[in-house]
Amino acid sequence: MVIAKAWVLKKHFDGLPKTSDSDLKKIELPNLKDGGEQKLLLESVFLSVDPYMRPYSRRDMKEGDIMIGTQVARIVESKNPAFTVGAFVLGNKGWRTHFISDGKDLQLLPSNWPESLPKSLALGTVGMPGLTAYFGLLEVCKMKPGETVLVNAAAGAVGSVVGQLAKIGGCKVVGCAGSDDKVAYLKKIGFDEAFNYKTVKSLDEALCKASPDGYDCFFDNVSSERRPYLEQLSFSLNWPYVQLPMIFKELQMEGFIVSRWSSRRKEGLQALLKWVVEGKVKYHEQVTEGFENMPMAFIGMLKGENLGKAVVKV
Repeated sequence: MVIAKAWVLKKHFDGLPKTSDSDLKKIELPNLKDGGEQKLLLESVFLSVDPYMRPYSRRDMKEGDIMIGTQVARIVESKNPAFTVGAFVLGNKGWRTHFISDGKDLQLLPSNWPESLPKSLALGTVGMPGLTAYFGLLEVCKMKPGETVLVNAAAGAVGSVVGQLAKIGGCKVVGCAGSDDKVAYLKKIGFDEAFNYKTVKSLDEALCKASPDGYDCFFDNVSSERRPYLEQLSFSLNWPYVQLPMIFKELQMEGFIVSRWSSRRKEGLQALLKWVVEGKVKYHEQVTEGFENMPMAFIGMLKGENLGKAVVKV
């Protein structure tokens, strides 16, 4: 018999989540039985904290539910021949240390995953954030060689991949981040220009200096009100609203959810994995040790304290 730990939503978030909004509970899991539907026992190894958890928790959860989220888990007991003990899978079972599954909702990591590559990347660069960058650039922005791409939250899990994929695609890339350390990181991984939006005297001047000829694509993946230069798309037109410069410059704005391309998930993962292995896409992970620190890691990520993908190592 296994006793699992789980973080449950005690109170729906009001603005920035607080540690008091969640409770740590213990859950007794039943033993696996032959012939039953629940044939796998798994332990979480890495858990993800992502911006979507804040709005989705209000939309999809009630107070008392286990917090939503994805994990890389290891199979510790199996009565399902399709899953061997010791195999690593991707699950969407929320903030918990152990869980039981019938296997239908699990995805094995790619069979060609190198042993030397951290399994946690399946939650980041070679996972949902990486796919968001991949399909966002290819299918929404439809980037072309020679274009200039502007990336907001560029040192985050999605933004850092966006910039590197744009460089692979032959684009000039400008990144915006919230600290000098993050700006230095962006230049290290190949961004052509980068600036700290918190310290520049004028966002308009910073944007124009970085790319005097303007921008062809603006990739914004900020989950809060921190969109410091959405209105600066006017590029010195000084209109009070973004709609007018959008009309005059014939801009297009489109929101998307990465699940739109779920049928092409394997394609995206294989491309990302190949580029990571080849060293064309570099990664950085903000790893928090200890399951008990899930809420703090989540809050820190929302505050922008992470560089690259934020994960928790159980």
